[in-house]
Amino acid sequence: MNETLLKQAKAALQNAYAPYSCFYVAAALECADGSVFTGVNVENASYGATLCAERGALAAAVAQGKRDFVRMLIIGGKDGNITDFCPPCGICRQVLSEFCKPNFEIILYNGSDWRTLTLTQLLPEGFTL
Repeated sequence: MNETLLKQAKAALQNAYAPYSCFYVAAALECADGSVFTGVNVENASYGATLCAERGALAAAVAQGKRDFVRMLIIGGKDGNITDFCPPCGICRQVLSEFCKPNFEIILYNGSDWRTLTLTQLLPEGFTL
């Protein structure tokens, strides 16, 4: 399944909008029903208005009524070159914790190696109500 998610993330990566950082990110989110939603980072001159790829993919899935998620693959790098692992930022980790179970898998790919972590590993003391 990693290869399928990677293929979709790579296809989306070219659509990232990163004129300020030149750091392109794409995410592919797999739902429990097997459907996949992708997202890319969309930067803004007002940096706080920037949308991360992970939240973009999650928002697209939620907008289609999805609520049960299995895993997310994230890739990224300077000028769209995948050269290192690209873990989600703190805000994305918190947003994922709103919808995903503690064992939700986050798969990182650096161009040659894989790293798989759970949401709990990345956000051990996440805020919940």
